[in-house]
Amino acid sequence: MDEFKRYSLPINDKPFVLEFGKVAKQANGSVVVKYGDTTILVTATASKEPREGVDFFPLTVDVEERLYAVGRIPGSWGRREGRPPEKSILQARVTDRPLRPLFPKGFRNDVQVVIIPLAIDHDHSPEIAGMIGASAALSVSDIPFDGPVGAVEVGLIDGEFLINPTVKQQEESELRLTVAGTKDAILMVEAGANEVSEDVIVDAIMKGHEVIRQIVSFQEDIVKQIGKPKMEPVLFTPSEDIAGKVDQITTPRLREAIRIKDKLERESAIDAVLQDVFDEISSEYPEREDEVGEAFHDILRREVRAMILDEEIRPDSRRPEEIRPVSCEVSIVPRVHGSGLFTRGQTQVLSIATLGATSDIQALDTTGLEEFKRYIHHYNFPPFSVGETRPMRGPGRREIGHGALAERALLPVIPGEEDFPYTIRVVSEVVESNGSSSMASICGSTLSLMDAGVPIKAPVAGIAMGLIKGEDRAVILTDIQGMEDALGDMDFKVAGTEGGITALQMDIKISGVTRQILTSALERAKAARLFVLQKMLQAIDKPREELSPYAPRIIIVEIDPDKIRDVIGPGGKTINKITQETGVKIDIEQDGRVFIASADEETGLKAKEIVEKITRDVEVGSTYTGKVTRTAPFGVFVEVLPGKEGLVRSNDLDRGNGDKVNIGDELQVKVIEVDHLGRINLSTRMGGSPGHHGGRERDSKNRDRQNRFKRNPRDHKRSK
Repeated sequence: MDEFKRYSLPINDKPFVLEFGKVAKQANGSVVVKYGDTTILVTATASKEPREGVDFFPLTVDVEERLYAVGRIPGSWGRREGRPPEKSILQARVTDRPLRPLFPKGFRNDVQVVIIPLAIDHDHSPEIAGMIGASAALSVSDIPFDGPVGAVEVGLIDGEFLINPTVKQQEESELRLTVAGTKDAILMVEAGANEVSEDVIVDAIMKGHEVIRQIVSFQEDIVKQIGKPKMEPVLFTPSEDIAGKVDQITTPRLREAIRIKDKLERESAIDAVLQDVFDEISSEYPEREDEVGEAFHDILRREVRAMILDEEIRPDSRRPEEIRPVSCEVSIVPRVHGSGLFTRGQTQVLSIATLGATSDIQALDTTGLEEFKRYIHHYNFPPFSVGETRPMRGPGRREIGHGALAERALLPVIPGEEDFPYTIRVVSEVVESNGSSSMASICGSTLSLMDAGVPIKAPVAGIAMGLIKGEDRAVILTDIQGMEDALGDMDFKVAGTEGGITALQMDIKISGVTRQILTSALERAKAARLFVLQKMLQAIDKPREELSPYAPRIIIVEIDPDKIRDVIGPGGKTINKITQETGVKIDIEQDGRVFIASADEETGLKAKEIVEKITRDVEVGSTYTGKVTRTAPFGVFVEVLPGKEGLVRSNDLDRGNGDKVNIGDELQVKVIEVDHLGRINLSTRMGGSPGHHGGRERDSKNRDRQNRFKRNPRDHKRSK
């Protein structure tokens, strides 16, 4: 494929272009995607041999963000991009998920897909361009891949669906849904919504799939023309004799082990069966433990699925539609601003809410349009939550993805800054896990926000649905646990309020999931979500009216934007003085809003009074008590309001007892003039009146003229 080829497909009457054979020709497959001005380089590369010692398919999708794509220089000290930001990690995850199920079972070669945005036009989604580019690069390469895959975004405005909406349309849209799939099947859905109904979600998915079919056909035509012959992969599969031997030994005991209700006891029993298999056949099949383990996993999958399909009994003895026991608590951690503990079966999440000043917003140094985040959700999954040990480093891709899902679910109910002028951060600590921990973190976060007094528009709950599909029937599972997720055909996470869906994430591992299955799964999810919401409301039925005594108090003062410089002062002198005197934190917006964050109301009100004095106009005729800031031969300067000094001339300085005036002395003064340059003239003579100083100057000039006339009458004539 050394010859340059260019192909174009209209999407919404806009050309979607794939270019091959020009750059990155040493990769197994490469393509440059052009959509509007968005330009993406995508490569797909595979190792020549399978990786030794792994029992999974080592696929890696990397999105390498470059700020030159949006004409920016990185803000870091080294002025180059560092660790991928969350935006890139989330794009990599959403690209990986529809690709992974399409590689052959048992394929162990390393495969790496690298997506580099070269130029970004936000009206033409770089995420969609990258996903289609990844499919195209794999499809034309010699890497075994059962694609192609198409992807689109679906918006909703005034009841009408839009494909790949522009930035302006996204701002107006009630839905932002990304859907990916093959010509025959939906494989992945990711969505954020403003309390949208289940029927609308299904319609949006189907609308997106119509366009996906066109995108897949477009790629299939390209593959016929320039696609490389696929390599003959070395697939890791257990031999028939080993599979038969393992089946004979394990099946009766395994059927008993998978029915143990407690997760840890069940896992221990299954591990004991596996160890017995190793002990029994290791001498007959030395150094073939990997094949034994793979055969055992296949039998485990078969038996769990058969139990659910044939008996409608799940590993923990629940019926398909049954939810594990739910309990909710709030205010369980002292001193924090809000806390909630949500428990569903053997999954438990502790969420902590923290309120901060407006300056605590998270700055985003990415290629996206969003520059700051006011609501932040972080999800942590420590190893002890599943009874394991491993090094604890920074959050992995899974943790970042689950945190983003919970954040998206709650964002539609977070109050605006004008109603609640705080930065909000929620951290969800998974302290015990047996599936659906991301949905539990949504529930725990709602509890903690209400406990913190955040006036959310409505409580949000989440539930994870699963699917076991046989040849002639399918069983939908409500509130799936870890084993059902790993061995099932679908992971369908749905979050929302009583009024509708706010977030959705779906991964399907098989083809043939019909509209009826999707509709039924969403109906079951709604019933489960409402059930969980009722349990949550029993713990706390509405946001608390009072904030925690440990949360900052924020007071908003609105000032004339032209007076912002007065509050800040030269080199920040004035604002620094306020914060040092009161201990508050002050943030100023360009529209004149001053946010004062304080540990208590008293200091906040003190700072507010200072700001109001600074921005208050000095009025002629008004009296003030101020401190002497400096002295001069012709008078003294007195600060009548913070940052505003006036001059008391020597002949207007009336101390009464003849004492000398010193710096720091307090004087009661009256404003007698503010001249056209803004200079303030003061007097300590309370009998003075507006204009007194100017009138006295005129009287003085008249006396001088009279004295000159007495000395030389001709001066009077000349003066005329």
